[in-house]
Amino acid sequence: MKNLAKKLVEVMKDCGHVAKNGSNDFHKYKYATAADVLQLVNSALTKYGIMSAVETNLIEIREVRTTKGNSENLATVETTVILTDSDSGEQVKIKGLGSGQDAGDKSVAKAQTMAIKYAFLLSFAISTGDDPEADSHTDEVMTGNKNNFQPSSHHSLNCADCGKSISQKIADYSQSKFGKFLCFDCQQAQRKVA
Repeated sequence: MKNLAKKLVEVMKDCGHVAKNGSNDFHKYKYATAADVLQLVNSALTKYGIMSAVETNLIEIREVRTTKGNSENLATVETTVILTDSDSGEQVKIKGLGSGQDAGDKSVAKAQTMAIKYAFLLSFAISTGDDPEADSHTDEVMTGNKNNFQPSSHHSLNCADCGKSISQKIADYSQSKFGKFLCFDCQQAQRKVA
């Protein structure tokens, strides 16, 4: 699996970060959309000649009641993404779990989308610039210090080419323009090559 492993390292380099372009106005948070994740990953996979195919296993579908008393379907799926090197035929499988809830017929599709998105995010170590486990309230309770918690926005991001620390704004811009985190100097170098 040596050939595929080398290519997947390059895919990971190209997929270092995806911006949070989605917005949930009801719950007031931003998120990386599945479309953005898939576009980023597909671009890198095809660049290195790697095909992806998805198999889905429906684990459970059940009826649930919303807080308003409405009936909806909650589906949970496991997806297996099979990555195949077009040159060597070598394969690797990555898995993802996802749940989706919908009043109509889209609960399975939502679950599949979530499972594939997180399979790629986690397997390729794609940063969205936050930590889903970050919980300032728990940190305050555990340490007794409100000032001890450092929000994830303060975590350092690094240039994919030189390793220099960069801001979230520079990371988001370079990701949208160059497909990876680049500091200002490395962005300039990329423009000269293009």
